Amino acid sequence: MDWLLDAIFKPSMIQTVILISVISAIGLQLGKLKIFNISLGITFVFFTGIIVGHFGLEVNRDMLYFAQNFGLIIFVYSLGIQVGPGFFPSLKKGGLRLNMLSMAVVLLGIALTFLIYFTTDISMPNMMGILSGAVTNTPALGAAQQTLRQISPNSTKELADMALACAVAYPLGVVGVILAIAFMRKCFVPQDATSDNKEKKDKSTYVGEFMVTNPAILGRTIKDIMKLSPRKFIISRIWRDGKVTIPASDSTLELNDHVLIISIKSDVELVEVLFGEQEQVDWNKEDIDWNHIDNSHLVSRRIIVTRSKVNGVKLGALRLRNLYGINITRIDRAGIDLLASPDLALQIGDKLTIVGEKAAVDNVAKLLGNELERLKNPNLIAIFIGITLGLLLGAIPFPIPGISIPIKLGIAGGPIIVGILMGAFGPRFRITTYTTQSANLMLRQLGIVVYLACLGLDSGGEFFETLMNGEGLIWIAIGFGLTVIPVLIVGAVAIKALKFDYAKTIGMLCGSMANPMALNYANTTVEGDEPAVAYATVYPVTMFLRIISTQLILLFFM
Repeated sequence: MDWLLDAIFKPSMIQTVILISVISAIGLQLGKLKIFNISLGITFVFFTGIIVGHFGLEVNRDMLYFAQNFGLIIFVYSLGIQVGPGFFPSLKKGGLRLNMLSMAVVLLGIALTFLIYFTTDISMPNMMGILSGAVTNTPALGAAQQTLRQISPNSTKELADMALACAVAYPLGVVGVILAIAFMRKCFVPQDATSDNKEKKDKSTYVGEFMVTNPAILGRTIKDIMKLSPRKFIISRIWRDGKVTIPASDSTLELNDHVLIISIKSDVELVEVLFGEQEQVDWNKEDIDWNHIDNSHLVSRRIIVTRSKVNGVKLGALRLRNLYGINITRIDRAGIDLLASPDLALQIGDKLTIVGEKAAVDNVAKLLGNELERLKNPNLIAIFIGITLGLLLGAIPFPIPGISIPIKLGIAGGPIIVGILMGAFGPRFRITTYTTQSANLMLRQLGIVVYLACLGLDSGGEFFETLMNGEGLIWIAIGFGLTVIPVLIVGAVAIKALKFDYAKTIGMLCGSMANPMALNYANTTVEGDEPAVAYATVYPVTMFLRIISTQLILLFFM
């Protein structure tokens, strides 16, 4: 039995890996538990590590430090790759207003942090720990710790206290957002909040059949007709005298032609004004057999982009309609239906719904790839190159006048920036950054779980002592205030002053606090996925701001 005792209690690489694995397994299992329908999820890994660390097991510090940092690197880079394609589009149109509100949540929390720092004797590292816990953002804590190590390499006590401050503030950080959402629903939105789900439905993809009766478009080409409308839509089929054709840009419309049009729901009235009367046929049912709707030789297939040469190429540049006589009715990207506009750049993994003759569709499938086997193997080269570039970017010193130590983005800031840029612009440079959703989720979960297990194990020695004394209770109270006050203020402004609907507002607030547990609760208070859409819209920007701001604050105020 000596070998077993040595493996568990003797500091070594094997012992460290065993402890991390056991802590992760127990924490993930506990994360399935719900109290009052609320669960802390993978955060239980953090608290399991704290409990194990409380027993004072001696571990290999170098191995623990490596695993903790590598887990953080994998998580933030995979997160950047995931949110990269939607990062910059989220800053446009309606997403800009949501992101401005989410930034207000971040800035208000930082302002309160400074207020508390200047009016109490709590150190700035501890305030950063409390803030990270209050906004349930452990990657921000990791970035702050890296910066503190850069400023003061021997600050072991400060690093441990920062993690403890985060740990004691974290539980009420989760609960606080949920309580704030419940309060807003009770006080600000007394009516049925689910009525605001209309906007979500209006933006969904819609298929409609219209009979051409507008004399203004008779004899005009499809290209000219498209210019008459400020909205984007796709003409999938034209029925004329019992025959069906795939429209080309030079196809013309005649009186009483029937056209099948794909648009968004809110544009249906504009499409009807442009073409004429809408037929009372439901083309949005899930059980429609698109290959037999018109008894023609046309087929409808879903083709997946897998060829790297097509990655990043704009749809219009391929001239698929003119060369092959087919029509692309819609594009599915990560579960989201997109209109097949000519300026849309294709990405590996896009699913195109194509209508045309079977031989033509087969040729387009060869051009685009449509090889599912290629998507089963993620492009690990891009992942490792991206991590390397991220770490190099994080190591670049940026001198600032008046500060003796140059700013570095560190192992959290550098990889997330490169991940976002790779995800957003990689396809334009023919860099295949595609990974399946399950593969990306696996990387992110593995990274954050290992990081939380190591963080808890490293900081668990003094957790309960800190929690039970007066200092720990003060940290809890401050953390709760940092959670609730910004959420309530920005939520009230959004709903009352800016007239945002409740569903979109609570999704934005959950995203600005990086709180998926609160999002789960928010989804139970409304119908539809509007909270999830708003969450995804603001999450990338606020995650980036949280990580960078903690580093900058410590550099300026340490």
